[in-house]
Amino acid sequence: MAGTEREFIALGIAVLTVSDTRTEATDKSGALLVERLESAGHRLAGRRIVVDDVYAIRAVVSQWIADPDVEVVITTGGTGVTGRDGTPEAVSVLLDKQIEGFGEMFRAVSFDEIGTSSLQSRCLGGVANGTFVFCLPGSSNACATGWDRILNAQLDYRTRPCNFAELMPRLKE
Repeated sequence: MAGTEREFIALGIAVLTVSDTRTEATDKSGALLVERLESAGHRLAGRRIVVDDVYAIRAVVSQWIADPDVEVVITTGGTGVTGRDGTPEAVSVLLDKQIEGFGEMFRAVSFDEIGTSSLQSRCLGGVANGTFVFCLPGSSNACATGWDRILNAQLDYRTRPCNFAELMPRLKE
């Protein structure tokens, strides 16, 4: 149909790696997300690495959701079930609305790749202060799955019939 093509809209996306051991040089998951978002045409609005500490995670995410240049926050790491995994607890209290379908869909597509091990992921998505927040597991394979199979399309304004990007102007209504 003529006239129905949409122009791409670049979003400001911040990437937070949650890890007690990774550095900028060894953070493959964070690097993968940065490469994917920039290759898609988005701009990196921030990148940090914090230890597996609920308050350290919450502090960085809080700072980013208050920054108008950050439209999306993607975290990687800390979504498992061990004692040090606290990303969902850190982030969930900041969310105005949860997007339950994000975690459900991530586990469904992960099942195709890793079987029942997908149950161990507590990844989540939501909206906080008009900013989308998505928490992915720490493995680079999981980050690739989350970006390639879900986020790339949902953060692209051109995706039909609908996408997260087109909802951004209405998130603070």
